Amino acid sequence: MLTYTIRRLFLSLPTLLFISLVIFLLLQLAPGDPMAQVPLTVPPEVKERMREALGLGEPVHVQYWKWLVQFFWVEPQVIIDNWFGTSFSEGKLRVLSWQTRSPVMDIVVQRMPQTLWVVGMSYIVGILIALPIGIYSAYRQYSLFDQAGTFVSMIGFSIPPFFSGVLVIVIFSVNLGWFPSIYDTTHVVTDWASFKVQLQQMVMPVMVLALQTTAQISRFMRASMLDNLNQDYVRTARAKGLKESVVVMVHVLRNSMIPIITVIALGIPAIFGGAIITETLFKVNGIGQLLLTALFANDLPMVMTLTFIFAILIVLFNLIADVLYGVLDPRIRYD
Repeated sequence: MLTYTIRRLFLSLPTLLFISLVIFLLLQLAPGDPMAQVPLTVPPEVKERMREALGLGEPVHVQYWKWLVQFFWVEPQVIIDNWFGTSFSEGKLRVLSWQTRSPVMDIVVQRMPQTLWVVGMSYIVGILIALPIGIYSAYRQYSLFDQAGTFVSMIGFSIPPFFSGVLVIVIFSVNLGWFPSIYDTTHVVTDWASFKVQLQQMVMPVMVLALQTTAQISRFMRASMLDNLNQDYVRTARAKGLKESVVVMVHVLRNSMIPIITVIALGIPAIFGGAIITETLFKVNGIGQLLLTALFANDLPMVMTLTFIFAILIVLFNLIADVLYGVLDPRIRYD
């Protein structure tokens, strides 16, 4: 397993390089000019010097190579300097945002806690709700609970976040006044009272994101459980006199979780991307809103870095899913 993991990590490097090249070339073809935000009163010669300072006057391959060096060589040195107090990155040019003129990774690090609070919590809540619903729906197929779960999952699949987000704001914030409609990113948790305030402002965005996660994973869980409940090994286990709880929660559940691991692992990067609309609706100052703002401002270094981070997450969690296959299924061995 260790050899397979190391081999997959090395094979992931050319994949990520190819993805970064595709993203970079697509962004170069995108219309727009980062100098469009500059006031008209600025003289043309000053604009030209500003373009050169941003690296816009250099060939495409030179810009791409500089970004690779900055992302894969300079930024890791910055992390090492912050952790150990060294000075490896001193004086080296980092990936700079065209919009804020500050290092992109510093902005990402500042925004990441807000995204993890909302998106991470919504994904955990969605999984914890979806798995029991899927298991019980499969075990009690065609029951009232199963039909209700199917109805709710259809709603979760059908309603987009921009509609469900506005709906919960109107109901729970405007009409009932239970929760705030705007997420206060400056709020600091210091005691129990401030922690309750944090929970109150997290309820609605977490609810919107968790609805889709619950709908998706519960349906996959139900289908996987139904497929395994009809297998021969289940009838054999019951014939041997094993308790029904042991048959379902140990034998059937373990085999049913194998395809669900892929859904959960690959859904983590997707939930980060899908949080763009939700973060915008609730004014969550996170990664999704940062990406949307960078797109509107034509901030190519910011967009390039964020989309590549999403690509790294997809490749990483795909590897994690493959490794967990071998843990859950003893028949799978990576020799």
